[in-house]
Amino acid sequence: MLLDVANGTLRSPDPEEHMAKAEAKTPDDKKPDEKNGLLKRLGPGLITGASDDDPSGIGTYSQAGAQLGFGIGWTMLLSYPLMVAIQEISGRIGRVTGHGIAGNVCRNYPSWVIWSLVGLLFVANTINVAADLGAMADAAKLVIGGSAIIYVVAFAVVSVLAQIFIAYKRYVAILKWLTLVLFAYVVALAVVKVPWPDALKGLFIPKVEWSGAFLTTLVAILGTTISPYLFIWQSSQEAEEQRIHPDKKPLKEDARTEERELWRIRLDTMIGMAFSNIIAIAIIMTTAATLHQRGVTDVQSSAHAAAALKPIAGPLAELVFALGIIGTGLLAVPVLAGSTAYAIGEGRKWPVGLARKPKQAVAFYSVLALSVGLGVALNFTPIDPIKALYWSAVINGVLAAPVMTMLMLLVRRRDVMGKLVVEGWLYWLGWASTAAMALCIVGMAVSMLMPTTS
Repeated sequence: MLLDVANGTLRSPDPEEHMAKAEAKTPDDKKPDEKNGLLKRLGPGLITGASDDDPSGIGTYSQAGAQLGFGIGWTMLLSYPLMVAIQEISGRIGRVTGHGIAGNVCRNYPSWVIWSLVGLLFVANTINVAADLGAMADAAKLVIGGSAIIYVVAFAVVSVLAQIFIAYKRYVAILKWLTLVLFAYVVALAVVKVPWPDALKGLFIPKVEWSGAFLTTLVAILGTTISPYLFIWQSSQEAEEQRIHPDKKPLKEDARTEERELWRIRLDTMIGMAFSNIIAIAIIMTTAATLHQRGVTDVQSSAHAAAALKPIAGPLAELVFALGIIGTGLLAVPVLAGSTAYAIGEGRKWPVGLARKPKQAVAFYSVLALSVGLGVALNFTPIDPIKALYWSAVINGVLAAPVMTMLMLLVRRRDVMGKLVVEGWLYWLGWASTAAMALCIVGMAVSMLMPTTS
């Protein structure tokens, strides 16, 4: 029996199929696997997973650890298989069809569906960009002083110019290396005193509290780890990776490399999501061992968490935490703005992709710049971007479930996926992830009606 990677099922080996695949493998087919190291084979999944730990996400995990202590850590283990399933399915859609999620939705659903989703995504992502830029600026101010608003503008300009003018392959390589910044939170965990028996108990033994504070935090964590912009980015990047190689075609048109490509997507996704959740666990444990233990339970932002660490864990913890915020922001802002541009561009059937020259995709890059520009503008208004994140989370929660439902319907359609429809355990785990997000919306509604104290 063999594991069918395409479907997540077991099947008997087919000698003729094996011979055909062996004959189809030319020396050129083998070269990528032989010469490419693990890091080179990782890409969309790794970057997507790392960008999940953006400054606003760091704020969420910091608040979770500060408010609820180690008892919330188990949620990261619960969310891992759900994240992997829906992100792998998203990646498969891009690689199999040659189009991202928005491109497939606009080809298979009425126009009002795609534009309702895109409109909500634009609002949510713009708020998230604003919050991330604000958090990065506050972190920079903590480290070197100066004006936060100047840093907001500077980070925004650097992000937009990098996406427009740096060659795609080089830019992707930069994003990959930026993921290493997240190890700052492992360092932060290492410099604080952690009661490991309590920490491991909170990680492996679920603890549920029927309180407004707990439900709100649970919804925030799931909404942060399973978010529409992550689906759209990974699917669009898989389509992009296929487009920039003239010898590659969508898998439903050329299935010679099917097994290798689907396994690459799975490995990439599993590593990326594991990386994301390990870092989230490190942040939760760091703030639980410090802020929660000292009675500091109200963390307003990631930068606030960094500042709060200084009197408890020392200046090194503050510095490491702050630098991590800046690095993750430089990684996440392009993903947020890029997913918006991909969604709108694919919905309009524009030329899209970071691999295109600015003159080849003027509208695509204009949307990208607009998203970041509006994020900057929000930091000049009386609106608190951090508080606005709450409504961004609400929008993402409302948006995630229908997007995931459409994904699960699309991957079973042979007119969309060809013979590479998703079946077996991966399909049902995808539906489990969708159900979890639907329950998240219900939990969000309940949490709004419940008191915020336990």
